[in-house]
Amino acid sequence: MQVENFLNYLKFEKRYSSHTLVAYKTDLNQFKSYILLEFEIENVIEVSHSIIRSWISYLLDSGISSRSVNRKITTLKSLFKFLLKEDIIINNPTQKIISPKTSRKLPVFLEESKMEDLFEEMNFPETFEGERDKLILDVFYMTGIRLIELININLSDIDFEKSMLKVIGKRNKERIIPLSHILLDKLKKYSENNNINNTLFVTVRGVKLTPKKVYGIVNKYLSMISSLEKRSPHVLRHTFATHMLNNGADINAIKEILGHSNLSATQIYTHNTIDRLKSIYKQAHPRA
Repeated sequence: MQVENFLNYLKFEKRYSSHTLVAYKTDLNQFKSYILLEFEIENVIEVSHSIIRSWISYLLDSGISSRSVNRKITTLKSLFKFLLKEDIIINNPTQKIISPKTSRKLPVFLEESKMEDLFEEMNFPETFEGERDKLILDVFYMTGIRLIELININLSDIDFEKSMLKVIGKRNKERIIPLSHILLDKLKKYSENNNINNTLFVTVRGVKLTPKKVYGIVNKYLSMISSLEKRSPHVLRHTFATHMLNNGADINAIKEILGHSNLSATQIYTHNTIDRLKSIYKQAHPRA
């Protein structure tokens, strides 16, 4: 019952996305199964600090990555914080839990020449789907938005006079993204040619695109220009941020455009910029 109340709290009060709710529910179900099998405990309020530590050890020994384990720890910490706030428990068993260290992977991105190949050399079908797919790629690369944010774009979210796009990001936070006149013209032409009423990206039958469909579109075209293992919409988000930094954009501005809650999430892109500067230095300096 406590877990269900917690999930309802996240859904209705915190207004977490369905994707995040599924992740939280999965983590908690795994934890409940573990404490039942290993300790015969059915109620999470009976859990101690040592039991949680044993679960973490079990996950790591099972080959679960530190990053995934940390996410599960975050789920538990949120649960027990909620139970403490509701006066269901007196002490928080996660208070002294230390998350395992993780090695942060550098974001994968495409070179500028590859993006030029995509938009200048690629032959897109002269159909509604061809025009739509090219625009999807363009919007991802020109704005850096997330997959779910793109799917939810409505025509009313685009301010053609002020050259701005309104998107709803994580935790239902609204942010404004500037649009170039070139992209605005493409959006206007696409919406007029195809009689778009509200939802911007739809199927031939006018049905809103699914995340799987958009992922497939991006993967298809990126596969034609790159041998990267990852060819997802998020790669285009990384590419947007990296190219912006490489061309002199302020990191705080990129943070706002991407919708990051703190600067540390954006600073990871500076590693790619530093690598590029090192390469230029080695090529240009006579004694490098």
